[in-house]
Amino acid sequence: MKDYLDPRNAEGMPNLADSAFAMDFLLSVKNGIRNYGFAIAETASPELRTILTKQMDTAMDLHAEIADFMIKKGWLNPSDFKTQYEVDLKAAETAVQIAQMNLFPIDTDRRGMFATPNK
Repeated sequence: MKDYLDPRNAEGMPNLADSAFAMDFLLSVKNGIRNYGFAIAETASPELRTILTKQMDTAMDLHAEIADFMIKKGWLNPSDFKTQYEVDLKAAETAVQIAQMNLFPIDTDRRGMFATPNK
């Protein structure tokens, strides 16, 4: 990928971005579920434990909904390691290609491109 401004290089990028956002959302919800578990174990109040348990149940339902959506889209393959490996490999290769792009050229001189006040 030499020219990052060429529209041909953006092919498939929205799908990759969506899958990355969905995975981040899934992991955030999973982290929240874990934190609810810690909070439930640490609280001494039965009322608070009940509230936290309900919130954790809701978070687990959300996690299942996100995971099902990702599976349907082909972004997550928890029961097919080979397919998931290919998805992860493509995402890693794309990340490496993006990291290798020269997004900030050495010559950043912008003289003449902007209006300059009279001296």
